[in-house]
Amino acid sequence: MNEQHKYRATDKMSDLICDNYSLLMVMSRFGLSLGFGDKTVKDVCESQGVDCPTFLAVANFISEEQYSYSGNESDFSISALMEYLKLAHTYFLDFNLPVIRRKLIEAIDCSGSNDVAFLILKFFDEYAKEVRRHMEYENQAVFTYAEQLLQGKLSEEYNITTFASKHNQIDTKLKELKNIIIKYYPEKGNNNLLNAVLFDVYNCEQDLASHCQVEDYLFVPAVAQLERRLKDEQ
Repeated sequence: MNEQHKYRATDKMSDLICDNYSLLMVMSRFGLSLGFGDKTVKDVCESQGVDCPTFLAVANFISEEQYSYSGNESDFSISALMEYLKLAHTYFLDFNLPVIRRKLIEAIDCSGSNDVAFLILKFFDEYAKEVRRHMEYENQAVFTYAEQLLQGKLSEEYNITTFASKHNQIDTKLKELKNIIIKYYPEKGNNNLLNAVLFDVYNCEQDLASHCQVEDYLFVPAVAQLERRLKDEQ
């Protein structure tokens, strides 16, 4: 890992979290637990079986405005990055989106007479299905392909460019959902619940955008480089 990046292996993990609390999500998706005291990033990762360069690559990517893959294969582990991305998928599909849906139902009038409420819930459910299709495709097709590359097996029928060219930004429809809620849902006596779930939607949108950027700017270039190396070795 380039020592010019913001965070280094010798930094205290607690300092990273205090500097940027969104890194709590990064920790969670690497399977890192809290309660690490004053241990350094390297010590925390090693004690919990996490590849430290990969954790730092993601943490720095999320925290820095300018970050690009250096082409150095030692910067991070593709295998470890895939495990991170898979755990992120699990978080969105099995926790984050279901929680937002429950809060939506609690916040809006779903009695059947409110057409806007019905539209909001229908829109959200369709969006959640789209996210599931997107992430299950990555889990089953893209990551399987990358795992085969790591085993030295090239495919004549698929390459990472095929995935990258079709990699749509799955956070886009959340913008539409926010607009529907903000512009068209009728005012109620107490908007605390609705405002709270809207805040969650904003956070989810930002989190999904960041997730897609990790795939586009870390995962895809690293896999593409692995493809080129295997082709050159043939």
